[in-house]
Amino acid sequence: MPCTTLLVGKKASYDGSTLVARNEDSGAGEFTPKKFIVVHPSEQPEVYKSVLSHVEIPLPKNPMRYTCMPDALNDKGIWGAAGVNELNVSMTATETITSNERVLAADPLVEYIPAQGKKGDEVYIPEVVGGIGEEDIVTLVLPYIKSAREGVLRLGEILEKYGTYEMNGIAFQDVDEIWWLETIGGHHWIAKRVKDDEYVVMPNQQGIDSFDLKDAFGKQKEHLCSSDLAEFIEKNHLNLNQDTKKFNRCYAFGSHSDADHVYNTPRAWIIGRYFNPTSYRWDGPKADYRPDSDNIPWSFVPEQKITVEDVKYVLSHHYQGTAYDPYGKHGDSSLRGSFRPIGINRNNFLACVQIRPYAPEEIRSIEWIAYGSNTFNAFVPFYVNIDETPIYTANTNRTVTTDNFYWANRIIGALADAHYSATSSAIERYQNAVQTKGHQIIKKYDSAFNKNVDPVILCQTANQEIADMARQHTNDLLDKVLYTASMGMKNGFSISDA
Repeated sequence: MPCTTLLVGKKASYDGSTLVARNEDSGAGEFTPKKFIVVHPSEQPEVYKSVLSHVEIPLPKNPMRYTCMPDALNDKGIWGAAGVNELNVSMTATETITSNERVLAADPLVEYIPAQGKKGDEVYIPEVVGGIGEEDIVTLVLPYIKSAREGVLRLGEILEKYGTYEMNGIAFQDVDEIWWLETIGGHHWIAKRVKDDEYVVMPNQQGIDSFDLKDAFGKQKEHLCSSDLAEFIEKNHLNLNQDTKKFNRCYAFGSHSDADHVYNTPRAWIIGRYFNPTSYRWDGPKADYRPDSDNIPWSFVPEQKITVEDVKYVLSHHYQGTAYDPYGKHGDSSLRGSFRPIGINRNNFLACVQIRPYAPEEIRSIEWIAYGSNTFNAFVPFYVNIDETPIYTANTNRTVTTDNFYWANRIIGALADAHYSATSSAIERYQNAVQTKGHQIIKKYDSAFNKNVDPVILCQTANQEIADMARQHTNDLLDKVLYTASMGMKNGFSISDA
């Protein structure tokens, strides 16, 4: 699915946590309702079968409990999306990325081919199962890994054996490390460790620019890859560097289309512009990087340490402060809406996992979530060492109702969009209030933790208090936005009988 991913190393974050965040966005013309749940070992299958590709994969014994954010309707499979297991290892899957014709010709995607005819027919061709995809990856990997690096290796092994039918980027995270894996063609992959003092932006395209093949096939300190990648590159003439001793994997494996300059690169540009405003020139004819630049680095050292609120802000961005803002009223009006926003109408959810090195392991990981269009929602934190999630975050279904967090936010976004100027202050106050109160409740329960307290009960009690708080503030905001939208209706009339 279309997405935007942000990775923040522990020395680049405000409190020493690793931060991994991703928007999951629906495809054009649809919304995909999501929910926040816990999967217990007893609910994990022994043999996994993909709904979309029909591939069957036996799974290891003794899976761990984990959180995830699957599709609420479950009509196209699980799509676990993002979560944390009981050892405080997290992953987010996936960021849909692009490739080029040479890669896909050399290692074709493993696509599902339906059966032709029926068994017993004179002409019957059985189905050809496909590889794995976004539907499957969290379920196949997260319950079985003890570190971010181990997550890379497990997924890499599965990719080499079963292949994939799509190009994807996947992040793995523990308290010390963040790793980013990108698929290459049907069976190949590379992964790179995010430096501790840097952040990474991934906007639906191949991102890793520099890649050390010597390290990947040697000490593997910061680079990992499929076992035959070097031969694959040489055999298929994929290294486009003039100096063949150097290797830019973006040139080798990625795309450089005109569509990238509208859909992908502007998102990397605006986030870089926010976190590094004085490090480079981002605007004007002499800019170091522009929205259509193909050479925006994969990673930067931020000018200031990055907070959870920063993560929410940039992953809600719609180019405010520039001429490209679809809600803007300044600058050249012809430029408004030129680029695909990060905070888009099709945001399904935003999840940011914060793994805190200073907190006891039982309460170490916090999963911040938001539903619907990020321009109009708020970040809400939840502990993940739990047996169940609050009903308000978990009971999403096909019915549009304010009884769950997902649909309440969808309604607010749809109403507020048409009345952006009139509702923006109320939305900003809502975001500040919910996020402030969320921090306060987490601090309260962090302080209440001790070895005599059942950590699961403590975390679930905290989560329920947070959910109740979020529900109250969300309902209050809906009331305000609904009133504003109602007063702007075309059939309004100023004279009444009062």
